[in-house]
Amino acid sequence: AAIELGYLIAKRDYILVNGGADVGLMGALAQSVQKNGGKVIGVIPKLIYDKGIAYESADELIVTKDMRERKALMEEKADIFIALPGGFGTLEEILEILTFKQLRLHDKPIIFLNTNGFYNHLINHFEKLYNEKISKPDYRKLYCVAPNVKSIFSYIDEYTPIQFQDKWH
Repeated sequence: AAIELGYLIAKRDYILVNGGADVGLMGALAQSVQKNGGKVIGVIPKLIYDKGIAYESADELIVTKDMRERKALMEEKADIFIALPGGFGTLEEILEILTFKQLRLHDKPIIFLNTNGFYNHLINHFEKLYNEKISKPDYRKLYCVAPNVKSIFSYIDEYTPIQFQDKWH
């Protein structure tokens, strides 16, 4: 899925802004984007850069002082947020972006690539939040759960920013 996503990002002339590492799905995605003629901007904190796993082939590699600076820069540079299957860092980053959208700090698309049902438990937990009235059911509109790469681009093509009730009212 990461390779297919990279191919389509490149073919649409999008620029990939990612976490700047050359390992795992992040590395596979960046390599696929470039292999297919696209551009990659990696944003990596010095702590991770110093581990020797930076994607040095990026068209632009930005080394930040820490994770907070990295996330702020990625948020500023990105027009769309897509969470591929990932660990705690991926979850922390995408949930922060989701929270910022809920607070109306941006209105950019947020997509969970739910390859092989990877995010099913998380989405079920979101449903628990709605059912227990901890979060508003309208917040389902803040994000898209994409079962495959093709559906990501269908969502992007049809995306319009949403209007919803204020968080506290």
